[in-house]
Amino acid sequence: MDHNYRTAENENGSARNNRGTRFVQQELEALSTAHNGAPRIFAFVDDLFFLAKIQETARKLNVKVQFVKSEKEVLDAAAESEQAPSLIIMDLNNASVKPVPTITKLKSKLKKQTNIIGFLSHVQGDLKIKAQEAGCDMVLPRSAFSQNLPQLLRRHGSSTDLQ
Repeated sequence: MDHNYRTAENENGSARNNRGTRFVQQELEALSTAHNGAPRIFAFVDDLFFLAKIQETARKLNVKVQFVKSEKEVLDAAAESEQAPSLIIMDLNNASVKPVPTITKLKSKLKKQTNIIGFLSHVQGDLKIKAQEAGCDMVLPRSAFSQNLPQLLRRHGSSTDLQ
């Protein structure tokens, strides 16, 4: 069945749905990889939906994201590449690790050179406060994390150091 009647795209890339509401289609632009190929972004995520979303977005942006199960994996990878990770993504509902103690350990070892971003359900206010106290730089609801994922990966996955 042809659904072309649902959207009408105009010359500047914006489109209208069948109700006349305008929306802009976002293109993801791949980043160049000038560093040694070692991942600078690590993710503690076991939720298959978010794992697939992060993998697909990273692939489109040409950014390496390594999925890990323990803080030891992150610290070993940082020691091998002689470069601290740029970003650590933490699913605060991850059942395979204890997120709050893990954040505390990573923040004490990696200091301010690594950003830690956690995501959780919007109704988990207590967990959000605990994660921020543990050292999480930013805690986002799942929906905001999904929406901002391309910008986060683009910013932290680029080969230029902003430090």
